[in-house]
Amino acid sequence: MIAVVGHPDLSASTLALMEEELRSRLGDFARAGRAGLVRAGKGLPVAFGRAARKAGLALVTVLPSRNGVPAQLAELDRKAAGELLLLSQQVRLVEFDPGDRGACVSADESLLRNCARVFAVWDGSPSNGRDVTAHLVAYARSHGVDVEVIWPRGAMHGIA
Repeated sequence: MIAVVGHPDLSASTLALMEEELRSRLGDFARAGRAGLVRAGKGLPVAFGRAARKAGLALVTVLPSRNGVPAQLAELDRKAAGELLLLSQQVRLVEFDPGDRGACVSADESLLRNCARVFAVWDGSPSNGRDVTAHLVAYARSHGVDVEVIWPRGAMHGIA
C-alpha cells in the first residue's frame, strides 16, 4: 500500500500542484499492482484520490466507524468522503471517533504500519496542536516505512 500524509491547511493551488506531482509518481506503483490508501477527509486525501485514479492506481478509502457503522464526519469531510468513495475500488471501516484528534492520529498510525511507502507533503515544520505531519513522518520511518517528502516549489499553506 501507498499512503499520503501532509499538512491539513494546504492552499488550493498547492493541492493542484500536489495532484499532478502525485499522479506522476503513482504510475509506476499502479503498473506494479499496488494500491493507494487514504483516510477520508478534505484537502490532500482528495488530491491523492484524484491522482491515484488518473495514474490507474487502485484506491482504498478508510472511513471511521462506530460499532461497525460509518461514523458522522464533519460537513466538509463528508463531501470529500463522497468523492473519495466514487474514486475507490475498496472501502474499509475502521473504529475511531473522527472528532477526536488522538483517535485520528492513532488511526493514521495504524494505517501507516500497513504501508510500504508514504508520500509526505511536508515543509519540515514540527507538529503542533492541529498539524501532526512531522509526527506521522517520524512514526512511519520508525516502523520501517519508506517515506518520500514532497514540498514543491510554490507550495503554500492557506485555506484549501
